[in-house]
Amino acid sequence: MKSSRTTDAPQGRQKTVTSALRHAMSCLDGVAAVLHVRASADGPLRLSTSQGLSPETVRTWTLPAQDQDLAPVHAMRLGTFVWTDGEEIDGRLYGLASMPVPAGDGRTIGVLSVLTEGRGRPDALQRSLLGVVAAWLGAAVESADASPSPEGMSPRPDATVRIDDLTAALAEALTSRDVVDAVAHHVLRPFAADGLLVDLFMHGRPHLVHAVGYPEEFLRRIEELPLTANAVAIDVMTTRTPRFIGSAAEFARNYPTMQQELALSPMSAWAFLPLIASGHGIGLCTVSFSRPRSFTTEERTLLTALSSLVGQALERARLYDVEHARSQELQHGLLPAELPRLPAVCAAARYLPAALDEEVGGDWYDVIPLSADRVALVVGDVMGHGIAEAATMGRLRTAVRTLADLDMPPDELLSRLHDLVSDLGEDFYATCLYAVFDPVCRTLSYATAGHPPPVTVHPDGTVHHPELLPDPPLGAAEPPFALHDLPLPDRSLLALCTDGLIESTNRDADEGLDQLGRILAGAPYLGRTPARDDSQALEELCDLVTAGLLPNREQTSDDAALLVAQTYATAAADVAVCPLPDDPRAAGLARAYVRDRLSHWGLDELSMTTELLVSELVGNVVRHAQGPVRLRLLRSRTLICEVYDGSLSTPRIRHATHTDEGGRGLQLVAALAKSWGARFLHDGKCIWAEQDIPGGTVLGVS
Repeated sequence: MKSSRTTDAPQGRQKTVTSALRHAMSCLDGVAAVLHVRASADGPLRLSTSQGLSPETVRTWTLPAQDQDLAPVHAMRLGTFVWTDGEEIDGRLYGLASMPVPAGDGRTIGVLSVLTEGRGRPDALQRSLLGVVAAWLGAAVESADASPSPEGMSPRPDATVRIDDLTAALAEALTSRDVVDAVAHHVLRPFAADGLLVDLFMHGRPHLVHAVGYPEEFLRRIEELPLTANAVAIDVMTTRTPRFIGSAAEFARNYPTMQQELALSPMSAWAFLPLIASGHGIGLCTVSFSRPRSFTTEERTLLTALSSLVGQALERARLYDVEHARSQELQHGLLPAELPRLPAVCAAARYLPAALDEEVGGDWYDVIPLSADRVALVVGDVMGHGIAEAATMGRLRTAVRTLADLDMPPDELLSRLHDLVSDLGEDFYATCLYAVFDPVCRTLSYATAGHPPPVTVHPDGTVHHPELLPDPPLGAAEPPFALHDLPLPDRSLLALCTDGLIESTNRDADEGLDQLGRILAGAPYLGRTPARDDSQALEELCDLVTAGLLPNREQTSDDAALLVAQTYATAAADVAVCPLPDDPRAAGLARAYVRDRLSHWGLDELSMTTELLVSELVGNVVRHAQGPVRLRLLRSRTLICEVYDGSLSTPRIRHATHTDEGGRGLQLVAALAKSWGARFLHDGKCIWAEQDIPGGTVLGVS
């Protein structure tokens, strides 16, 4: 069954009829479709068009007798859907579904039949869809020999083309708004209509999807109107029958309780069309006209058929909207709800999902505060799209935050992250850039795994993005990863991104990085005031970057993440360093240095607590570690005390008993400090403790 044949279909409607037959086959997963018509009310059925039938079968179906035991004959005689199971054609058994083809005045003018390989009877939804296609064909058959419409009406020969074009547009529509836009484009102008309202009913209230041609006051009134008070909606949805109202006077007679809505409406004629899907009413489509008018039989048939198509499309789109909303909720739940405001960094970010599929993806970003006012900035990308990739992204982001809390250097952190990705399976890969900004040393240390390097802009406007040999992505790499250091002057601009932002079909990654640097350098200088909050300027910069690199976002096929940060160096006056001897004198010297420095900073009220802290920290080093020993104090939003030594042993709190003479030093540190911890360096470690500064004032702005 491979051929297609047309016997008496006029050339002008061939495209529409052929498309309708294909739609009918799609509705039932059929292998062939046949359209029979009859030229007169009592004439015989004649084969008009077929799809998928062999020439031999076409000949046997050309002119079935009126008493022949065939489903099309029964459907014609009974005027209802007929199903036969086990129809033998070309030596094989098929299911045969036949649906009467209605004319605009209710007559049956033909039969649409579909052959299926499955022998199960079509369900209610399939029968409903087949009925819509049959109504479509009825309009096409009637329009073949019809004369022009009365003056002011749309020309009848174009009628079936409207349905064909609308069907194609609805097939491409993803969201509910896309469906309504397709209706507005393909229905309003051909019918000379001036307004469109599409409402979906949810939880007992109408939800306006979109409107065309109505003032805001009217739309507010309609949205506030409970469904129980909307007489039109109740009438149409209860009877599931379209209502065609040709004038305001007719509307007032039919719906006297809606006088206020009528007074606010700029329209004078309406076609109220129920939206039916899966056997239940889901909403109301209103096509309206600014002048009174009548509706021809053909127009009523066409609009009814159109509403059936729109109802099915909206049902599908509504499911997509729900799933997409859930996916977006998941995506946003996995990304930071708000970036932290830190002394060393002010940051803003953007996540842009791929517009061509609108699925969730695996791009992420993060800003993580570390000890000594250092800040970790992270951007990553799990390859692929979908829920699984988004979930993997969430796992990796959580792992990065856990490893960052251990104060690991970037190269070691990526090695641990690589092990995690490798354990997920051979099909999982991810790229990542992990960078740590140290405001005291004024350096950015970073490592990458298959990821674009950072782009930096110095205060003098010079742009830097290092040209590195790309490391393989996580899951495919062979650790160790290379560690890179960049000097960052005070108030430098830093940008991290995923490849979806800089790569496109007409631009490679290097060109994208160059363009990103030019956009950043051309933006208004962010650090022109001494205030350490450039958040609004950074938000505007993010919009500028995304608009410049992704001007046609609706055409993008990859997710994009962007993280932009303004860095602030710690002023030299807010850093105090004191070398200490590796002997018992160290604790006393440390206490004396603390008293003097805190007095100089005007923080005398913290002196006693800080002396106790440094005394315990230095004493532990002298007893359990090795030199050289160094004390560093940092004045920021908090007071940070750091003690450095040359040992890699891990400090831990002991559970001392009542009779123990020692072992309580770190317990005392934990009790006195807001937070404390340790980080390991290439030549030793640092134990640190933080205290709140009275009044919470951020000091030492350079």
